[in-house]
Amino acid sequence: MDSSEEKIRTADELEFAVFCIESIAERLKMNAAQVYEKLANETVILNSYIIPEYEILHTQGKQYIVDDIIGLMRERGVKI
Repeated sequence: MDSSEEKIRTADELEFAVFCIESIAERLKMNAAQVYEKLANETVILNSYIIPEYEILHTQGKQYIVDDIIGLMRERGVKI
C-alpha cells in the first residue's frame, strides 16, 4: 500500500464504503461484489480516493457521490 492509500479506520468509514459500493452497483445494475472488486483491487479507488476523501464525500448527495466515483472509474479505464 503506498502513502496515498488509507485503510478503513472507523465504523462510519466502513458504512460509507458499503453505501458507495451498493449505490454504484445499483446504478450500474451490477453485483456489489463486482463493484467492490473494481474499486478495491482493480483500481484501488476505495483506499486511494473514497476513504481518504470520506470527510468531504460523505457530506454530498448520493447522486453526486455515485456520479463522481463512476467518473473516476471511467478515467481509470474500468469497464462498466
